Amino acid sequence: MKKDDLLDITPESEIFSRINTLKIHMEAASVEAILLTHKPDIYYFSGTAQDCYLYVCLDQDPLLFVKRYLPRAELETPIKDILPVLSVTKIPLKIMDAHQRLPSTMGLAFDVVPVRDYQFYQGLFNKTKILDGTPLIEACRQIKSAYEIQQMESAARVSKKTFDFMAKNLTPGVSEMEFCGMIEAFARCQGHSGKLQMRHYRSEGFSFHLMSGKTGGLAGALDSPVCGTGTCTAYPFGAGPKLILENEPILIDLGTMVKGYHMDESRMFVMGKMPSAAMEASLASMEILHLLKDTMKPGAVMGELFDSAVKMAAKMGYAREYLGLPHLKSRFVGHGIGLELVENPILAKGRSTRIRPGMIFAVEPKFIFKNLFAAGIESVIQITDRGSRFLSQTENKIFCC
Repeated sequence: MKKDDLLDITPESEIFSRINTLKIHMEAASVEAILLTHKPDIYYFSGTAQDCYLYVCLDQDPLLFVKRYLPRAELETPIKDILPVLSVTKIPLKIMDAHQRLPSTMGLAFDVVPVRDYQFYQGLFNKTKILDGTPLIEACRQIKSAYEIQQMESAARVSKKTFDFMAKNLTPGVSEMEFCGMIEAFARCQGHSGKLQMRHYRSEGFSFHLMSGKTGGLAGALDSPVCGTGTCTAYPFGAGPKLILENEPILIDLGTMVKGYHMDESRMFVMGKMPSAAMEASLASMEILHLLKDTMKPGAVMGELFDSAVKMAAKMGYAREYLGLPHLKSRFVGHGIGLELVENPILAKGRSTRIRPGMIFAVEPKFIFKNLFAAGIESVIQITDRGSRFLSQTENKIFCC
């Protein structure tokens, strides 16, 4: 296989810029080295998602330890020091051979490394103080480069095509699950990976979240204002067996992953005439979305943005329905997005972090009307040097079919 045969090689300059940024954060935190074990993090800093581990040391070139498959890793990454390993237990010996020492401090991503693995790595590096490297990794990943924005724009194009396909093919009498299967087949043909990357170990990404009529008014386990029935009690969120009917509000939340990068959008649909209450709530969600976009500027405090949206919903008369049932409200209105569907930072209640240029958020003001319907919208917004812009290419509107 030649390098030219691969469609999405990350540029060398992009990889080494990310590694240099990581080293700046490591030096500021007095962390001598970081061992990356979580695949999206490895991919971000190396350009390959083969079965491998990436070791970044402050004063040395990075080392990529590959279990499987070395020839593909060599094609995909610009990192020069690529070392085959049959077992993770050999990594400290390989570091010793390359650097003549092991680090005194080393970061691991505590948010994704299981306790058993942490204990395993601590046993391997028994004289090294292992620290939480998550904040250092996130500090790099939450600011998107021009290259990453281009990748997300590609995902946005696929998402738009898929929403247009939905509008042309939504018909009454089809079950939620069946229609989602049709959507998935189309989206896969456009380049959708067919799965989503989720960072939290208790989360599971599913691409097609459809709630029609009363299924939109059913709360559940999903950490979201809306949930749906799901296919069964073992998978109790998303599309279910209910038939989609005319003249009922339909909320479709589509997660798209193209070449590793995600898009997360929701739109309202109706076949026929939208009930007036659902129409008013759908329009209100779009007003809140535009309010947030207009105030999402560098320096804005995330918690204050959340509060402003809550106040606007209350002023419109939707305090009870906004962001979930009264006793089950979501504490966020938007989340970072990139190589994983949900990334830090989060537009959440009480969050004192300030917005910075290069951050990208999926913003989702939504309402749930218990046992009746759900209404809302979700679009992806990029923070620019002076303000913000929609990275989403799907029109912010209600789709009438």
